[in-house]
Amino acid sequence: MKPGLGEANLGALVGAAVGATGGLFAVGTAPAIMARSLVSLFEHPMLGMVCMFISGPIGWLVGGQLGPRFGGRFDTQRAEITGGVLGGLVPVALIALWGWWYIETH
Repeated sequence: MKPGLGEANLGALVGAAVGATGGLFAVGTAPAIMARSLVSLFEHPMLGMVCMFISGPIGWLVGGQLGPRFGGRFDTQRAEITGGVLGGLVPVALIALWGWWYIETH
């Protein structure tokens, strides 16, 4: 099954939820790990909000593409949810890697 770009499905919904929630904390993950302080996770709340608004729609798009493909291949709704989770983790991982790079170079 090939879904349209931006089409609403279960994978897109899960991808958006995972992407938005993870994007909120992704930027602060590297500073919190390096400082060994949970407070560092919330040092830049505006940047976290911007990342949430960026990774939510990207998670919707990627999860909406991966979810139905996984669901069709394995013929189960759980696979579609798993595809949505993986799609939501793509922008979260990229933002976390950017945050790590930024902390290391500056």
